[in-house]
Amino acid sequence: MNEEYDVIVLGTGLTECILSGIMSVNGKKVLHMDQNPYYGGESASITPLEDLYKRFKIPGSPPESMGRGRDWNVDLIPKFLMANGLMGLFEKRRFRKFLVYVANFDEKDPRTFEGIDPKKTTMREVYKKFDLGQDVIDFTGHALALYRTDDYLDQPCYETINRIKLYSESLARYGKSPYLYPLYGLGELPQGFARLSAIYGGTYMLNKPIEEIIVQNGKVIGVKSEGEIARCKQLICDPSYVKDRVEKVGQVIRVICILSHPIKNTNDANSCQIIIPQNQVNRKSDIYVCMISFAHNVAAQGKYIAIVSTTVETKEPEKEIRPALELLEPIEQKFVSISDLLVPKDLGMESQIFISRTYDATTHFETTCDDIKNIYKRMTGSEFDFEEMKRKKNDIYGED
Repeated sequence: MNEEYDVIVLGTGLTECILSGIMSVNGKKVLHMDQNPYYGGESASITPLEDLYKRFKIPGSPPESMGRGRDWNVDLIPKFLMANGLMGLFEKRRFRKFLVYVANFDEKDPRTFEGIDPKKTTMREVYKKFDLGQDVIDFTGHALALYRTDDYLDQPCYETINRIKLYSESLARYGKSPYLYPLYGLGELPQGFARLSAIYGGTYMLNKPIEEIIVQNGKVIGVKSEGEIARCKQLICDPSYVKDRVEKVGQVIRVICILSHPIKNTNDANSCQIIIPQNQVNRKSDIYVCMISFAHNVAAQGKYIAIVSTTVETKEPEKEIRPALELLEPIEQKFVSISDLLVPKDLGMESQIFISRTYDATTHFETTCDDIKNIYKRMTGSEFDFEEMKRKKNDIYGED
């Protein structure tokens, strides 16, 4: 503790662990602490199942029909990862023509624009050019481009086209789905990046109470824990460590549902993501369903976990997600949580305290990736370059 670090990181959520790993690879001396005795923070995976019952104050123990408690690894905040990467998947001619245009689009070759100015033409105008119907527009904007509102319709089409390209390239990479999901739950991801940081000299401490973040002349200089002070030039943390520096901008409702069956009309899939666009249910926000199962080593044999989430818009949030819950019936057990959406009050440039945003209602990591890149740029003054990070790794360990 009584040392000087370039960066101290508080909290082991995925955002914090990825940034910790990146900073370590970049040659920074990193100290990473968490007041919890486990990895993952808000995005932890809970095991055994008995702990989930306790966490949500469900009386009694899980019934025998749930199988062994240690066979469960339940994500509190489920997120699928885009594999990175569509053709032939959609049969309607107009939509297929639109997807061909997207696939051929090359920002460096104006010949592929077909009369569209990607920096000026709105996405609404692009949809009109291809004569796409409202249902197809809802699907494209919310399920492919992963927008949460329809604000993008009146913005230049450049970003939307690139979002759809990401989806299609991710789908092409592995075939059946553009998404990846780790076995044993998302709790494995923070630990993976924690190990990356450790390989490059990062120091980790779990179950470490944080007594004070020390600020001098408006700038962070260290963190006090158990009477000792670790000094630093920059600090990364989640909102739980700096409640006076964040503000509430909304709420998210999440309902974890245990099922004994796959979701209807999904071809008995062991995993799936369902996005109900806002227009389809007369809302301002989409409703998300993330379903995983025993096939991912997160549930007992024959069991499924579906998590429904959305941004709260009324005083009766459980009513807001009924359209999604109806898709899941019958439900064996529900675990309901409502959490605040917290964002930093400032960018952290003066204090050098960089605070992550709480996880939103989406069931993919795209918004989390945006937050990571944003924090990195504010800390370093440059855009995050994954290829540069790979080069640094290869300089030390050689090519794989």
